[in-house]
Amino acid sequence: MYELIDAFENVRDFMEKGGPVLTAIFIIIFLLWALVFERMMYFRTGHRKQVNEVMASWEARSERTSWYATQIREAMISQVTMDLRSNLSLIKTLVAISPLMGLLGTVWGMIEVFDVMAILGSSNVKAMAAGVSKATIPTMAGMVGALSGVFASSYLEGRMNKEAELLEDHLTKDH
Repeated sequence: MYELIDAFENVRDFMEKGGPVLTAIFIIIFLLWALVFERMMYFRTGHRKQVNEVMASWEARSERTSWYATQIREAMISQVTMDLRSNLSLIKTLVAISPLMGLLGTVWGMIEVFDVMAILGSSNVKAMAAGVSKATIPTMAGMVGALSGVFASSYLEGRMNKEAELLEDHLTKDH
């Protein structure tokens, strides 16, 4: 129990050192990973169900070679692909915003360093160290969030393309 309290206090101290920008970065990273897990759950459950419904609907058709049937097939593939792409652009946007928020934290911290230098002069190193720390922690957090998000979004995009191609291959016109 004491380890959990210590861990919570360490996280709280870390968040205080990074300033308010670090809180915003934490929220962005949390939202990013929540969307990534939502997409992964969709691939496991919702997408499978949708593909089974589309394939059953396609296989129930008696005629699959006419222009009208081809248009229906394309509409089915398009709908499934649109559902696969859901939230992917938002995930990519959050990945791009994360390091920019870190850069904002850097600027914020450096402004505090310059304020301290203007008031106390450059001789008070201890006072400037807090501002430098506030400048570097959000940068690191933003970069860590972006790096992890890049790998996740790449995986999701690759899986989305693979699933769309598989569906297109399964909806055959012959037989």
